[in-house]
Amino acid sequence: MTALRQRMLADLQIRHYSPTTIRIYLHSVAEFAQHFRKPPDQLGPEDIPQYQLFLMKEKQVSLSSYIQMVCALRFFYTHTLSRKIAIERIPFPRRERKLPMILSREEVKALLEAPRTLRHRALLAVLYGCGVRVAEVTQVKVTDIDTRRHVVWVRQGKGRRDRQTMLSTKLLELLRIYWRVERPGDWLFPVVNPTRPISPKAVFLACRHAAQSAGISKPVHPHSLRHAFATHLLEAGVNLRTIQILLGHANLETTARYLQVADIAIRSTPSPLDSLGLHLIPNQP
Repeated sequence: MTALRQRMLADLQIRHYSPTTIRIYLHSVAEFAQHFRKPPDQLGPEDIPQYQLFLMKEKQVSLSSYIQMVCALRFFYTHTLSRKIAIERIPFPRRERKLPMILSREEVKALLEAPRTLRHRALLAVLYGCGVRVAEVTQVKVTDIDTRRHVVWVRQGKGRRDRQTMLSTKLLELLRIYWRVERPGDWLFPVVNPTRPISPKAVFLACRHAAQSAGISKPVHPHSLRHAFATHLLEAGVNLRTIQILLGHANLETTARYLQVADIAIRSTPSPLDSLGLHLIPNQP
């Protein structure tokens, strides 16, 4: 590891960035340097637009990958190199305002019943029943299940914040059966080596296989269950602030987007077409 990379690593660790963010930022800066075949401290703000165009036009990276690169370069120049570069020289792209794809209750039921193994059923049930993120479900420990208070602790979730989420009676019953059969030690969902938790990739694969077995044609990933959790709560009449707390959103505006996909917001609004008294269906000869 070069001295510059070591310095950036220390800067990230001092600011308490997550291991995933640290890995992504270091990789992004390394790719930036490799593109120009120069050390990153020998590259300046005039090189950044050229690299951004390369990512967009030639490499055609996803929007999320592009944003991660922007964040990494901003951190690198601002904190590691301490260069006073106008932040406008490393601009963010305009965000796409896409609504999440929502699974119906029937589709969630089919998805949760699809896995053959009790382990995968319990895993997907926690994702939906608690509304947790992929990275959060991998880090759940047996001691985080508070059976007396019917809550699940999410330790050091996004933003390094602890929170509690709900533990339904049905999920608790399933987890008790799972614990009696699998006998997990520290981690609720360990790998073969019980000292290590399940990986995010394994969670993605379990979700994908369940969707295929359930015959769901929609694109399904673990975060789909989190979206369904929030939307179904909203449709059941749970207030937005409570859902925000359960999801661990820092901003209520992030939670409010589920208002646009909840059935209750659409079904409760009468269409102006119905008020016209039209006879649109022609008489059959």
